[in-house]
Amino acid sequence: MLTLAIPLVAAELGWMTMGIVDTMMVGHMDSAALALSAVALGQVLYSTVAFGIAGVLLGLDTYLSQSHGAGHYDEANRWLYHGLILAAGLATLLYSIVAVAPFLLLRLPINHGVLVGAVSFLRALNWGTPSLFLYFALRRYLQAFNHVRPIAVALISANLFNALGDWLLIYGHTWGAVHIPAFGVTGSGLATSIARLYLALFLVAVVWRVEHKHNYGLRSMLRHIETSRLRRLASLGAPAGGQIFVEIAIFGTVTFLIGTMGPLPLSGHEIALNCASFTFMVPFAISSAAAVRVGQAIGRKALAEASAAGWAAILLGAGCMAFFSAILLLFHHAIAHAFTENDAVIAATVPLLLVAAAFQFFDGLQITATGALRGVGNTHTGLIVQIVGYWLIGLPVGYFLAFRLHYGALGLWLGLCAGLIVAGLTLTLSWRHTIRSMTKTMLESA
Repeated sequence: MLTLAIPLVAAELGWMTMGIVDTMMVGHMDSAALALSAVALGQVLYSTVAFGIAGVLLGLDTYLSQSHGAGHYDEANRWLYHGLILAAGLATLLYSIVAVAPFLLLRLPINHGVLVGAVSFLRALNWGTPSLFLYFALRRYLQAFNHVRPIAVALISANLFNALGDWLLIYGHTWGAVHIPAFGVTGSGLATSIARLYLALFLVAVVWRVEHKHNYGLRSMLRHIETSRLRRLASLGAPAGGQIFVEIAIFGTVTFLIGTMGPLPLSGHEIALNCASFTFMVPFAISSAAAVRVGQAIGRKALAEASAAGWAAILLGAGCMAFFSAILLLFHHAIAHAFTENDAVIAATVPLLLVAAAFQFFDGLQITATGALRGVGNTHTGLIVQIVGYWLIGLPVGYFLAFRLHYGALGLWLGLCAGLIVAGLTLTLSWRHTIRSMTKTMLESA
């Protein structure tokens, strides 16, 4: 599990570092609270829709890893082919949604300066949408075939492009006759789009090299489209995408509610959310490894191996998040200060970081259990649990604390904490029940 997960952890941390660098860069602009709020709103709106739609492609984890485990490489290649077709359609859908979103966004009851900056940031970020979906589909293929190190290299090197792009495009520079204007928060979105294009091209080159070396048969990939296969892929992936949408949408809703409180609480929320999202990338990567390892074992009809892989992932994810909880508890002020020198923004951030420390362990449980369940082809349980945990428990509790008891942004984060505790415990028990049911069925059939 560690052999597969560690490069994926590096890749996911590299992915999240882009957003953190963007936030740090704009956090040192003039009017830091306004700039941070604009990027916060733009990022959460894009991520909510983008990763919910892209999450449909998570169905590839199940089909690709099970085909690989069974040694059916030609079948895996056909799944990749249809995954790329599905990715193209989903990218077109997302691009269109983000293109028209500003017309609605500008009508929200949020500070107009924040909204204008968020719209500009969104439009720049949308240029990277096709690259994002191509990267996402190719990554599923590579990790299902255990070629994960190039994914980590791609993300780490892409951060160099992003950081350089931020430096050049946010602040602007002049060297003699060469003048690069300062684009502010728009420059941050443009830098991310350029980095995503680099990512997609890098993985195209990696897939070509892997095929040349191992001859999996990609060059003779099926050319005609099987609508039944597309339907199966979308049917399995839709609940997984729905689960991601539900999880990110709750943070989007919380961001909107905090946005109505003013730029200062929203800027603190943005920093805390970046930190929580960064730590989340570790169990999220382990979750991907769990889906692959469990799926490969199921393909080989090795149920005991699948069970061991799932529990190993859950324990690793929970253990890593317990460590991050300690880091947030001990160094919350230093972490907030790394993003901005504005004392008011730091004061708004610190309480939220302490709440994040409280839910880390349970966040690790819920996402790794979800990956293990996806490996056996169960994508519905996670969706149902997230809806109950976040929307029926977390949001009502948070709203009551924030607006009835006047805890503000802290109250909304406490509600999220409650929802994550419920989701983490429930999904872990669901994995236990799934393995026991599969074992019982296997014994009865024997």
